[in-house]
Amino acid sequence: EAQIVESGGGLVQAGGSLRLSCTLSGFSFDDWAIAWFRQAPGKEREGVSCINLDDSYPYYADFVKGRFTISADSAKKTVFLQMTNLKPEDTAVYFCAAQDGLGPWDRPHEYTYWGRGTQVTVSS
Repeated sequence: EAQIVESGGGLVQAGGSLRLSCTLSGFSFDDWAIAWFRQAPGKEREGVSCINLDDSYPYYADFVKGRFTISADSAKKTVFLQMTNLKPEDTAVYFCAAQDGLGPWDRPHEYTYWGRGTQVTVSS
């Protein structure tokens, strides 16, 4: 059974860093695209970043370019999101999701499997 578990969230001051982990089980780790989405209270879920596991090509939302880096460790079947220079507006629940193939990376409905999320809170 495919399963996704996120970890690494927490409370950090503005300007700080966090590294989120997305551990996958029941996946072949090939032919999948793994994305991070986030959802703040009262807002829609939005795409943050995605990595195509076939070629490790990364995709980023404009609002995180230069601050966040996505990477994958195939041996550990884990995808990481390194977040630096965090801002209060980055506060949200961060979700990891997987899709077989790669449709538009930032559309939630393209993704089949989802984790339960991890809370990231950035204080000013």
